[in-house]
Amino acid sequence: MKTFEELGVIPELRRAIEELGFESPMPVQEKVIPHLLSEPGDVVALAQTGTGKTAAFGLPILQRVDPALHKPQALIISPTRELCLQIGSDLADFSKYLPEIRVLPVYGGSSIESQIRSLRKGVQIIVATPGRLIDLINRGVVDMSNVHTVVLDEADEMLNMGFLDSIDAILSHVPDERKMLMFSATMPNEIARIAKKYMKNAQEFVVGNRNEGSKNVKHVYYMVHAKDKYLALKRIADDSPSIYAIIFCRTRRDTQEIADKLIQDGYNADALHGDLSQQQRDLVMKKFRDKVITMLVATDVAARGLDVDDLTHVINYGLPDDTAVYTHRSGRTGRAGKTGVSVAIIHSRERNKLREIERAIGKTFERKDVPTPQHIIEKQIYNLADKLERVEVDETEIAKYLPGVSRKLSWLSDEDLLKRVVSLEFNRLLDYYKDAPTIDYIDEKPRKERKDRPERDDRPRTEAEKDRRTAARGMARLYVNVGKSDGFFAGNLIDLLNNVVNGPRVDVGRIDLMPGYSLFDVSKKDARRVIEGITGSEFAGKRLYSEVADPDKNYARASARKNKHSDDTQTTADYFKAKHSKKSGKKSYHRK
Repeated sequence: MKTFEELGVIPELRRAIEELGFESPMPVQEKVIPHLLSEPGDVVALAQTGTGKTAAFGLPILQRVDPALHKPQALIISPTRELCLQIGSDLADFSKYLPEIRVLPVYGGSSIESQIRSLRKGVQIIVATPGRLIDLINRGVVDMSNVHTVVLDEADEMLNMGFLDSIDAILSHVPDERKMLMFSATMPNEIARIAKKYMKNAQEFVVGNRNEGSKNVKHVYYMVHAKDKYLALKRIADDSPSIYAIIFCRTRRDTQEIADKLIQDGYNADALHGDLSQQQRDLVMKKFRDKVITMLVATDVAARGLDVDDLTHVINYGLPDDTAVYTHRSGRTGRAGKTGVSVAIIHSRERNKLREIERAIGKTFERKDVPTPQHIIEKQIYNLADKLERVEVDETEIAKYLPGVSRKLSWLSDEDLLKRVVSLEFNRLLDYYKDAPTIDYIDEKPRKERKDRPERDDRPRTEAEKDRRTAARGMARLYVNVGKSDGFFAGNLIDLLNNVVNGPRVDVGRIDLMPGYSLFDVSKKDARRVIEGITGSEFAGKRLYSEVADPDKNYARASARKNKHSDDTQTTADYFKAKHSKKSGKKSYHRK
């Protein structure tokens, strides 16, 4: 294994990182650092979260900037404010002994005037979120004529959040003769296209296998009825007395509801999602880092940039639709050489999705039984015993109180005293789990007894079958005729709804992004105005059409018929006319 000195890192940087506890380079650093310092060409680095990516690009960037030139020379673009701040903080730590180098994070949710003042004083490295950087460019306060290095960090997440147009706009202001780096945990086709479009003679470095999960993470799942998911979550938490976890939910609403339930049931938990103000989010994250709360219930986007090395668990309360998102989630535990557990709480209809994730990450999930009340109570009692053994006793201070306490409790035997200590700690738990049932999902028939056909989970699935998805309870599943091949992603959908739908904000549930179209859930009461708002609007020059999704319709085939969409679908007016005719007993129709 090489040293940082052998990689070409200068003494000032080596001194700073040694004080931070860096002993030897991690694999991604060993590959990327010497290339950036001494070789031409751009870099695409595929590595999981927590593998040392920031130092891999940060150390060479700090070494390559000119301290005497007080203008931006390196630009690092990140998808979220939290990640932006984390990178900025790390670079400031690395440059401790390079006092003339200034690093400036620029992001939304903070005073743009103070960021402008800092830019005018002179900085060499800008770490930015796309939206705020474009705002500063439009105001004419960022001079990027001297930028020689551009980094796209968490590129796959920026793609998912719909930042492709923003990246286009930013790079149009950067010199063509630049060195460009792209760091990503996964390599979907869209990332490969971005690399081809923006990069020259790109060298690809892969740490581990493409889209593979961390080797330090154990993947397990619990199968329960959908109504028992929260009960299973509580049992998993109770069975892990030292739990320090992020619990991922699919929607903001689910996130807040689960967090509220956990808090009400006495757990140190809180929620992190997009509906919180920036001040609220900062407070929640500080409490989580300080372990004031030990369970953080979060959406995927809100948890971006939350850099915590010692998570014991990542819990998937709802499996993501995109397997790459699962890789991001699970990569948050098992970091810095430690082991971790990625848990999926699923119901029977989610088995197919679990198998897809297994194939994508190259690992098999272990099915486990939901912890029984007896096992939980035993685990908690032994944990208390461990704490009692390890507690530090201040003999001098405690001695003056012991005689009074001893007289007060002298009538209790050692066994009685022990029983009371345990009961004081666990009466709530004992009462809650008294006569609690088993909640594992049990298949009606074992696999061997099913003679009619193979289990549904293992059947080949056609494109049409994959599309037959129904909305969650209380929601309507809608179709829109743009997808990933059009550069349309979740962030674009949210922007579209905010801009074209009249009335109150629309709550969006599950989103499925396909190459030529998208399906998404909204509240049933909002469905009509969403369809009316989207239909007739435009995205990237394409006229949009929306309807309530038909579970039996092959939208993949329909979307492939260019310029013929109107022949196969109803207009908005036709849809509601047909819906009304159904209620009145009349025959519904499609426009021919």
